Amino acid sequence: MLSFTKKKEADPLMDYLISFRDRMEHARVLLTDPKQTSFFFVTLPEALPIAVITRFINWFQDFGIPVGGVIVNMLIDRQSVGADTADFVKNRMAMQAEHMETIWQKFDGDVRAILPLYETEIRGIPMLQRMGNALFA
Repeated sequence: MLSFTKKKEADPLMDYLISFRDRMEHARVLLTDPKQTSFFFVTLPEALPIAVITRFINWFQDFGIPVGGVIVNMLIDRQSVGADTADFVKNRMAMQAEHMETIWQKFDGDVRAILPLYETEIRGIPMLQRMGNALFA
């Protein structure tokens, strides 16, 4: 429809657009098939990340894209906090506890894993294995 010429030779733009449309339809079918695809959202126990994934989850549901669940990352382990722990960490832990209540209210039944705040970044195979063990435990 985009080609207004009356030429009989192939139109590379039209061929590309038709191919692109077909690929996009294939992607749509894959993305909306719950047997093949599921998206997991990772959040921190903080207000802004919770608001962001809430919005994204709603969009995904509106478009019929299956959501597999929510993973909470970087939760401070209560057992690692003692009386001599810095006030900043204690305050942060209290803040996270409040936000975890929100997470349980909004996503109850969809929380698939809670990952702790590790002492270092997740870099390298040993840390990936450690995180994987926590994620799939």
